Amino acid sequence: MINFITRYFTSLWAFITAPFRAIWRLITRIFPPREFTVMDTPRGNVYTFQQSSFWRFTKFCGKIGLFVWATWSTYVFLYHRPMLQSRTIQLENMKQKYAHHMIDLQNYLEKYNELTKNVNVIDDKLLKDTKLTTEDKEALINERLKTWGELDFLKTRVTEMFTDEDYAPEYTKVSDLAVEYELTLAENIEIKKRDIELLETVAKVIDADNKIVDAVSKLAGDKVAELRDELRHINGTLATLGLSEATLVKNANRFSNQFVGAVFDPLEIDKELDEKYQKLADNITLWNGLSKLKKTLPLGAPIKEVRVTSKFGKRKDPFTGDQKQHKGIDFAGKIGTELMAVAPGRVISAGERVGYGTTVEIDHGLGFTTLYAHLSKITVSRGDWVRPGTIVGLGGSSGRSTGPHLHYEIRYKGDPFDPEKFVKE
Repeated sequence: MINFITRYFTSLWAFITAPFRAIWRLITRIFPPREFTVMDTPRGNVYTFQQSSFWRFTKFCGKIGLFVWATWSTYVFLYHRPMLQSRTIQLENMKQKYAHHMIDLQNYLEKYNELTKNVNVIDDKLLKDTKLTTEDKEALINERLKTWGELDFLKTRVTEMFTDEDYAPEYTKVSDLAVEYELTLAENIEIKKRDIELLETVAKVIDADNKIVDAVSKLAGDKVAELRDELRHINGTLATLGLSEATLVKNANRFSNQFVGAVFDPLEIDKELDEKYQKLADNITLWNGLSKLKKTLPLGAPIKEVRVTSKFGKRKDPFTGDQKQHKGIDFAGKIGTELMAVAPGRVISAGERVGYGTTVEIDHGLGFTTLYAHLSKITVSRGDWVRPGTIVGLGGSSGRSTGPHLHYEIRYKGDPFDPEKFVKE
């Protein structure tokens, strides 16, 4: 019974969460985690930074939200701006018409006061002047009636001014437009305040982004200068091979370095980004290329105790006494001395070779290979991947040799060259 209940709730929970798990799988497919690796060359430390799918999805949603808000605010502002201008013009026209009506009203009131005074004067004469003849009284009465007629006309005009279709709507329109104008203006001010807040936020983001870009660009520039300084001593040797830093860096960026914990993500740069971002991209690309180049080139000594007994170039053959080309350099060593790989690479040969005896040859990419000869024992196999410091064999005196030592060659596209500068890394 308990098992049945457990299975039931487990199935129910799986059914309820299935849509969310499907959505999360879709998000992780669209926004896979990204890993960035930075190597501190002097210390050999590798720092790995990872952006999770949730963090990348959150940043994407934030950018979309910012874009939608900016677009909506811009639309609302542009939509209300012509309306506000139109309402402002209408309001000004209404105010002018209303002002004219007030002038007419003032004139009517002045005329009304004047006629009222005339009526009062006539009434005083009719009541107080006892010397008036019948004709005079009739004349005053007629004048009084005429004045009252004018007063009634003025009253009618003043009433019509605020009731007629020609006047009353004007006053109402002025009031309505004033209210609408104030509301539109208030709404527009609120939109502008929000736009200002948005612009301030965007400015802060841009400022922070610029600071990050400056810091990373400076770090990349310092690392590039540091790597160039470390590789400067082999520039002459590279020049004799017809190679340049630019060529090697370009090839290194194409070369898939399989010996680093994680590869660098390529920096995506829009064509319209400013020079600061382009310089940052160039520095990071150069830093990445120089870092890969330094890891790929066979720099350093293949033996712990370095003592060169025979250099590269023509020398007297120890067996025949003739002048012959010595294709590498010889290091003094004892039988059983540990011999190390100087750079990451794949073992392409491990066995006996005429004259060289027991040998190991490693391909480091970019056309560079290293060869270890006269070994007493091989500790790697053909096809093995090796890292710097991997023991590839033990010193000996196999093959055409006068005594225990290591014959060491560095070749570029199959041709040996003087490895002295590379050994003195």
